[in-house]
Amino acid sequence: MLKGLTILLLCQLIGEATVRGLGLPVPGPVLGMALLFCGFMLRGGIPQDVDQVGGTLLKHLSLLFVPAGVGVMLYLPLFAAEWEAIAASLVFSTLLTIAVTGLIMKWLLPRDTSGASE
Repeated sequence: MLKGLTILLLCQLIGEATVRGLGLPVPGPVLGMALLFCGFMLRGGIPQDVDQVGGTLLKHLSLLFVPAGVGVMLYLPLFAAEWEAIAASLVFSTLLTIAVTGLIMKWLLPRDTSGASE
């Protein structure tokens, strides 16, 4: 399990160092996750250690939302003052995400090449 956690943290560290070193406009953990994904693709699968650590982290994912909840409570007056902008951005980003996901699914789904119409 320690090996899997080390792999995850090492990928995050490499991503963070790369972003800071090159000044890229992307979060370091996102680049680290992309590197991890590329490593899995090259390896042909997910190592058992990483799968075990990932499963454990996902099991306790709700604990990672505690700091965000505390932050919301801390800045509640600011949220109350800016609720219209926050609500509009949430609605817009949700609709945009649904649209982009639908377009990508349509693009990735296999096409019917037999010429038969249903």
